[in-house]
Amino acid sequence: MSNKAVNLLVPVLAVILGLLVGAIIMLVSGYNAIDGYAALWEGIFGDLYRVGETVRQITPYILAGLAVAFAFRAGLFNIGVEGQLIVGWFAAAYVGVAVELPKIIHLPLAILAAAAAGAFWGFIPGLLKAKFHVHEVIVTIMLNYIALHVVNALIEVVSGGSERTENIFASASLRSEFLAELTDFSRLHYGIIVALIMVIVMWFILDKTTTGFELKSVGFNQNASQYAGMKVDRNIILAMVISGAFAGIGGAMEALGTFEYVSSKAGFTGIGFDGIAVALLGMNTPLGVVFGATLFGSLQYGALNMPNAAGIPVEIVGIVTAVIIYFVAASYVIRLFIERVGRKKEAK
Repeated sequence: MSNKAVNLLVPVLAVILGLLVGAIIMLVSGYNAIDGYAALWEGIFGDLYRVGETVRQITPYILAGLAVAFAFRAGLFNIGVEGQLIVGWFAAAYVGVAVELPKIIHLPLAILAAAAAGAFWGFIPGLLKAKFHVHEVIVTIMLNYIALHVVNALIEVVSGGSERTENIFASASLRSEFLAELTDFSRLHYGIIVALIMVIVMWFILDKTTTGFELKSVGFNQNASQYAGMKVDRNIILAMVISGAFAGIGGAMEALGTFEYVSSKAGFTGIGFDGIAVALLGMNTPLGVVFGATLFGSLQYGALNMPNAAGIPVEIVGIVTAVIIYFVAASYVIRLFIERVGRKKEAK
């Protein structure tokens, strides 16, 4: 079987296995699996409003997946996408609230502020990794918590003691009357276009520029890259900065599109962590990330319909979606199984 066929078959089998095990869990728990999945389908594609909300949910997942995938391609594990997304969310909302400018300036400025904040949050582990060989996984995990609490404190300062900022000015908003009317007045906004542009940006950087070639080379083998004259330290920092910028823009999608403000959080959003599985499912490729984000965003939004429509408790819904995600994230095992079966057939 060709590599292309295997690459296509692996995620499909992972999703099917996840759905089957999820069905078994529902049956064992005394609930009708068919009704449950019918409610899931209805929650995703039931009407135009739900389709619009599903696409809106997919948008930040695309950018979180790009952030993780970009770092992976450079041989780095950016577990700090969640923190970079949170600081990007705050930066975009702050620019959206602090000044009122013409839309053609204000909106790009707010998105750039989010990208810069995320890039700075990615620069710290990149610098520590390149100069002091501090493992980026440890640093990025810790930075997630720092981002959460620092942003909560900043929100309190900016809002004068409140737990949320004012709504951003309309000139900084990604809201789209056209997309809202098209989807029965859902919260779908222009952020999906920004996310798809970023997909092209990642593809262009990695596949069409010398910098992208060097980043991938460093990811494959740092010693060989250094022997070839490449600046490994600089590329490590650059990879984390670009990865953080993608995550920061993901936060801007929430600040400028879905919510139009930023509020204090008791815990993480989970989008950044799900971005790891999105990137793995998408084989760390820009187009693959789009498919991975589509699956995750659809599951997250569609599952909200299962308690009401099928009477399945939220806890069971959480287990079922987690099992599906688990099988998708563990698709490497499925790939290994397919390749072994293929080798046995060839040997015969």
